[in-house]
Amino acid sequence: MPSLDDLTGAAVRRTGLDDFGDDSFREGLGILVRALGEEARLNARGEAFVYDRIGLHLCQRLQVEDWYRRHPEIDDEQIEAPLFGLGLPRTGSTALSFLLARDPHIRYLRSWESTRPCPPPSTVQGDDPRIPLEARPVVVGSRQHVPTDVAGPMECLDLMALDFKSQMFQAFAQIPSYSEWLLDRADFTSTYQYERRVLKLLQWGEPTRPWRLKSPAHVISLGFLDRVFPDARFVMTHRDPTDVMLSVADVYADIVSGFSDDVDRRYLGELNVKQWSTGIDRVLKFRTGGADDRFFDIDFRAMQDDPIGEVRRLYAWLGAPVSNEFEDGMRAWWAENAENHEPHPKADPQAFGMDPNAIRPLFATYVDTYLGGSHGN
Repeated sequence: MPSLDDLTGAAVRRTGLDDFGDDSFREGLGILVRALGEEARLNARGEAFVYDRIGLHLCQRLQVEDWYRRHPEIDDEQIEAPLFGLGLPRTGSTALSFLLARDPHIRYLRSWESTRPCPPPSTVQGDDPRIPLEARPVVVGSRQHVPTDVAGPMECLDLMALDFKSQMFQAFAQIPSYSEWLLDRADFTSTYQYERRVLKLLQWGEPTRPWRLKSPAHVISLGFLDRVFPDARFVMTHRDPTDVMLSVADVYADIVSGFSDDVDRRYLGELNVKQWSTGIDRVLKFRTGGADDRFFDIDFRAMQDDPIGEVRRLYAWLGAPVSNEFEDGMRAWWAENAENHEPHPKADPQAFGMDPNAIRPLFATYVDTYLGGSHGN
């Protein structure tokens, strides 16, 4: 198994660069590498995929720093009042991000640039080689879990992975010590500072447009996000947690099973219940602490019934117009997605050790507040 020094050395040799910037990434990378070696039980495919992914993030970090070294004016870019989507996974937040991406006047993190932000898109002439020629990107796992498109939006997880504090890694491998550290002890300040650094790089040389970003994972690190993006606003999607927990654990199991021949579904069930119940508790505390007016709430059921209407409500709250072009684009995407949607059989809760009666109390305050019909915008 490669060590931290092996991985950083390989990235230096591959790029010919040696400045990784701030050393904050080394703590998370070290914990991740130890967990992968001691806990993950990766098969050959898993080792190739996960370590290649780590190498990719290290190489991109070296290139980000090189662009800043050669063009320090990038740091003058302003990231103002970004909108972050968050909440529990499997609540419609991905579909919402695809609808918002139809607004020609906003900027979102494009799928093809999320893992390879360098070179800055504004510096590329002609067709960008990072854009896959295939109609759809490679699916990690045995099936497609969320709407995808090579030109569509991607979550913040890859940008967070540049600091090696990202839930993404625990979806690839069973790494309990890393997951525990991520939830209980990790300081995400540097993670969001680096995300801001990359967002500046991505918008450099382009017309300045408001950012629309998202990841359910922000619920566990919301206080840190707020320190770095104090003018951020949030759209939070909601759904019954007992439906969500089984679905997300099943997604983890599908992905991990491609990278390990020894999948512990009960562990994945426990992991997700703990991570998301803790994250929701942190969001409730953050909102009741004086930030509730920075949130707009969308119920999964309302989104299914009237997606365009929900986006119109959101935009009214943001004080932004919904153009005819934007609305037409949303309607076209929603129709296409509905036509191509493939239902998946529901997983067996017993396989994951999940009892809805044990899960409900962990989310009781959240359900009463946001799914009881009494809370709106």
